Amino acid sequence: MGASILHITNGDSTTNYLKNLRFSGEFITWREMLCEGKTSTDVGSETFWKNRFQFLKSSYNISKKKFIDYTLKEYRTLCNRKNHDEIVLWFEFDLFCQINMIAVLSWLKRHRKGYNISLVCSGKIGKSNKMHTLPELNENQIQNHFDKRILLTEDDIAYADYIWQLYCSDSPLRLETVYKFKNKNPFQYLASAIEMHLKRFPSIENGLNEVENRILKTADNKHPVTKNKLTHHLLKEQSDYGFGDIQYENSINELKKLFSSFNPVELSKKGKQVLENQINYYAHLRNDNSYLGGSKKYSFLYHNKANKLLQITS
Repeated sequence: MGASILHITNGDSTTNYLKNLRFSGEFITWREMLCEGKTSTDVGSETFWKNRFQFLKSSYNISKKKFIDYTLKEYRTLCNRKNHDEIVLWFEFDLFCQINMIAVLSWLKRHRKGYNISLVCSGKIGKSNKMHTLPELNENQIQNHFDKRILLTEDDIAYADYIWQLYCSDSPLRLETVYKFKNKNPFQYLASAIEMHLKRFPSIENGLNEVENRILKTADNKHPVTKNKLTHHLLKEQSDYGFGDIQYENSINELKKLFSSFNPVELSKKGKQVLENQINYYAHLRNDNSYLGGSKKYSFLYHNKANKLLQITS
């Protein structure tokens, strides 16, 4: 009899793909978006899930029933799966996945200590510059990824947990100083994901973060005819963040006063001035209830030229 495997995947698309390819074992789908909203270090605790539901309800109008059915029931199933020989994590290169990955590893460190835990992570294939999601891999490629999965050491898991603790702290400054100094393996995409995370704090130049500036630039350069077309361009060209359509739609709505029209999509005069760093829009966006991990988004500014964060002290 073969070893029993529990697969923890990054989403339903990966779970369904692996099942269609008849991978043996049980599957848990990690349905969260921990790259957005307030997080705490105690993954899976009552406080943790309470914070997550409050964020998802207020930002995305997620009902309690959907949250329970879609996320909590799957998590409870994970809690009950304790007898497998190996746990295989399936995650991707982007920010969305990498933050979820370190959260899962933090949970495993506490609740599955001593288990064989391995990692499959998609991204670059050969010499191609294109980054691949797991469902984009063909059958041979995904089997090869699985065969070459990396068995994580206790030190690897402890490092992922450490980065998660820093991500959830009330200041990202410590995270900024440590993430670059770890050998890239086995988390070869984690450093770039953390760098992208730090750029999500508002820019000192115009008060918009990297994602928000990308939205304005795409609108200005691509001239999409509808808001849906704008979202389509963002999804196609900004894969490094791993955001879905609802995340971009939410960000676009927060910037709606910088647009004069969405049919076709056109920036307002003020929108163009913000994009060109002639106006700082920080005061219009500031929200003390907006969090990135454990840190208040508007308590820090990203200095683009120095590539570093600054804390607002007053």
